[in-house]
Amino acid sequence: MRLAHFIQRYPPALGGSEAYFARLSRYCAGHGDAVTVFTSNALSLDAFWSPSGSCMPAGVETDAGIAIRRYPLWRMPGRRWLLKALSLYPHRLWQCLTMPCNPISLAMWRDAGADFLPSPTGRAVVGEGGFDAVHVSAFPYAFPIACGWRLARRLNIPFYVTPFLHLGNPDDPHDRTRRSYTSPALLWLLKEADAIFVQTPSERAMALALGLSPDKVILQGLGVEPRECTGGNRAEARRRWNLPDDAFVVGHLANNSWEKGTNDLIQAIEPLWRQNRPIYLLLAGPEMPNFTRFWQAFEQRFPPTFVRRLGPISDAEKRDFYAAIDAFSLPSRSDSFGLVLLEAWANGVPNIAYRAGGVADVIRHDIDGLLVPCGDIAALSAALQHLQEDVDLRVRLGMDGKHRLPRNFRWEDKLALVRQTIAATADQQAVLSSPGVINSL
Repeated sequence: MRLAHFIQRYPPALGGSEAYFARLSRYCAGHGDAVTVFTSNALSLDAFWSPSGSCMPAGVETDAGIAIRRYPLWRMPGRRWLLKALSLYPHRLWQCLTMPCNPISLAMWRDAGADFLPSPTGRAVVGEGGFDAVHVSAFPYAFPIACGWRLARRLNIPFYVTPFLHLGNPDDPHDRTRRSYTSPALLWLLKEADAIFVQTPSERAMALALGLSPDKVILQGLGVEPRECTGGNRAEARRRWNLPDDAFVVGHLANNSWEKGTNDLIQAIEPLWRQNRPIYLLLAGPEMPNFTRFWQAFEQRFPPTFVRRLGPISDAEKRDFYAAIDAFSLPSRSDSFGLVLLEAWANGVPNIAYRAGGVADVIRHDIDGLLVPCGDIAALSAALQHLQEDVDLRVRLGMDGKHRLPRNFRWEDKLALVRQTIAATADQQAVLSSPGVINSL
């Protein structure tokens, strides 16, 4: 197959959907498919809207047999307010293109509608027959998804969406995260898809509640490769990050932010610190502006003696990160699944999270982790204290999670489902588009 993948960023940019699409692209290329990735040149997430955000060089490169096309971003002072005003025009495609959070690249939109793609060695034909299918991700970054839609409609080929819907707090009917991810413009993109891949039963239920056809919504789920996240050196990691050998250490690996629960996690541990409990917090991942502002205020009122801020970490450091911790916490309001939960289990580490989004489908409360009501800081604090005090519970939860991985979370199963679904639909589309079939209609 000849596949066009559209996504907001691509590694080395860090992010769950970015890592997943890179894995899927490598899987398809390894099975003989010609994969072209259309993405922005953003390295940091804030590069979408801020001129100070980190970017990579724009252009075309090849990695593991995958053609990666990185497009330059359009950025300017006042961009967010301009887009917010423009997005009020009641046209769904226009609203997709003008969402204020968008990574906007006029060159990507141009190439999605072009008969030829420029390349370093000449012109590569992408007109009729140039691709067999288009697969796009992830919400709410609608601009590259709309570009993929444009290419699919121009070539009359199947259009697949992996939205990673963030469902937020199920107990709040007006949850702002859920409203953002199910806006009318994004719903229009879902309805335009030939198939939609979702990760959890809750995400599937939401898709059906939005009026999508059940036969178009495919429950996929994600996986983990234990070799990629295990084998770290606990003693060396604790020495490097100045963590006592006998301390209880909580890990958090995410885009540190309010949405991911970083702020809530610190607020939940603070009263335990005030009780002189030696609980250490190991924070890893990029820091978003709303966390930076929170941290600056926090450290003024409470000395952050027990917090280690690592920032983005390498693959080797990630293995050490999981080896160093005793529990992993992701009190996120905005995860459709939470791959890091599987990585924690691969290391025999228990998970603590909010009962929100797809995370609530992944963790089984009191079987392989602990779930608390979304936004309940006191309940989160109590759960952390419970795990600190009960070593046997930590071991049981972590090992029960680890035992699930080979049964429920194998990458081969998940990726094969996506590829086989696309191949079947693309083959059917090719038959229907053939001259003989057209003449017989």
